[in-house]
Amino acid sequence: MKIFKQILPSFTQRLKEVSKVKFFRATSFTYFHSSTETSVEVHSVENEVVIALGSNIGNRLHNFNEALYLMKKSGICITRHGCLYETAPAYVTDQPSFLNSAVRCITKLGPYELLRVLKRIEKDLGRTDGIRYGPRPIDLDILFYGRFKIDSEVLIVPHERLWERPFVMAPLIDLLGSSLDNDTVARWHSFAKQSGGLFEMWEKLGGEPLIGREGLKRVLPVGNCLWDWSQKTHVMGVLNLTPDSFSDGGKFQSIEAAVSQARLLISEGADIIDIGAQSTRPLATRISAEEELDRLIPVLEAVLKVPEVEGKLLSIDTFYSEVASEAISKGAHIINDVSGGQLDSNMHQVVAGLGAPYIIMHMRGDPSTMQSDENTLYEDVCKQVASELYARVSDAELSGIPAWRIIIDPGIGFSKRIENNLEILMNIPTIRRELALKSWAASHSPILIGPSRKRFLGEICNRPNAMERDPATIAAITAGVLGGANIVRVHNVRGSLDAARVCDALLKQRKSVMIG
Repeated sequence: MKIFKQILPSFTQRLKEVSKVKFFRATSFTYFHSSTETSVEVHSVENEVVIALGSNIGNRLHNFNEALYLMKKSGICITRHGCLYETAPAYVTDQPSFLNSAVRCITKLGPYELLRVLKRIEKDLGRTDGIRYGPRPIDLDILFYGRFKIDSEVLIVPHERLWERPFVMAPLIDLLGSSLDNDTVARWHSFAKQSGGLFEMWEKLGGEPLIGREGLKRVLPVGNCLWDWSQKTHVMGVLNLTPDSFSDGGKFQSIEAAVSQARLLISEGADIIDIGAQSTRPLATRISAEEELDRLIPVLEAVLKVPEVEGKLLSIDTFYSEVASEAISKGAHIINDVSGGQLDSNMHQVVAGLGAPYIIMHMRGDPSTMQSDENTLYEDVCKQVASELYARVSDAELSGIPAWRIIIDPGIGFSKRIENNLEILMNIPTIRRELALKSWAASHSPILIGPSRKRFLGEICNRPNAMERDPATIAAITAGVLGGANIVRVHNVRGSLDAARVCDALLKQRKSVMIG
């Protein structure tokens, strides 16, 4: 009887198309509602589906967020998200640019019931019957439904024009891993009718080199803006409000001193200011969320009033969900969580509701235990860091944080020995490749590195004073950026910015030589 409670009795026409499904679960059946004599598919078996999203009218990000919310509310459990793409319109070109992505989901809804739910969501979000391929606030298409092929007047699965559309194929590939993770995904590859499956079809369209060209670029939403982080290395300046941080603890505890430092970081070229009111150095004593807020909020409010902060991003370094929520409500843009959600069980749910970018860092234990022998033991640090980061990303996605809002930090100096930190700096491509085994979207996330003035640099260079480690920091971030890091978190912005600019020029030169 429980399953009958899930049935919506308001359908007004019979589903004749069900009989036209070429491959279908034997466990599905038709239920006839006595008062309306309508038929409704009822499925007791979960199926994995892929749904594409597109929007180019109104607030596109809001449309996406609302669509995801309504899908979840309708019994569609989203398990994985693709990257977010801003794309030029196809077919009908005289219209605004689109946002496109795709999601993998689990649902007990039958294919036609799923189609009805998606059409209802489109209507609820303002979609009307316009011209085909024309402007729309939201477009939701079923790309795959389980392992089945469906061919009817109202539904064709796999989607009939899937193979010719880079703006659909790119986020679809993001949902996969380079290893086939289950039988259903293997079936999706077989639908491509190519020996290499979907990956070969994607390569035939142009593959990864298409990304970043005019008409197809990955973006990360910050507020109502879209951030293309691939254009240059972004510099994040550190503003510590703590009395006990290893580098500059106690220097910026007053509002005046903190605001002055924020101005200095901006004047030196910082793209992002990362404000932290809780020390996460090894063996640091944890303070409460209330005490952290008392330190943070007055400074945040004052910094937001500084004219120079216009156009810059403010990040909040915290592992407390309460602090994250309050800071975003006051005007901060990004949450930087050194625990990746491990130190506050509410963090992922709260960040999901905030709609803010979320930096997931790798750390084992907490600041008081992270440098223990157990937490710094690795057989292959890059592979294990990637695996553990993916687990954090997956948990975040299941909580409702889309992959397109996630930034990854391998956690240099956190639960790492000297050799571990050096391995990470030299092998960021390995971390991306390991992530790609599970999720292409995760492997394409922006990567942040934060070696600035860390103890391992002091030990290598015999610099016990953290303030004397800026040259070593520049060397470390140079290795990281040349390996593919997108954001560098530093105390000394001026020197690090110059290093990042040289690295960007070197990478651009290498790319031009390869293309030529």
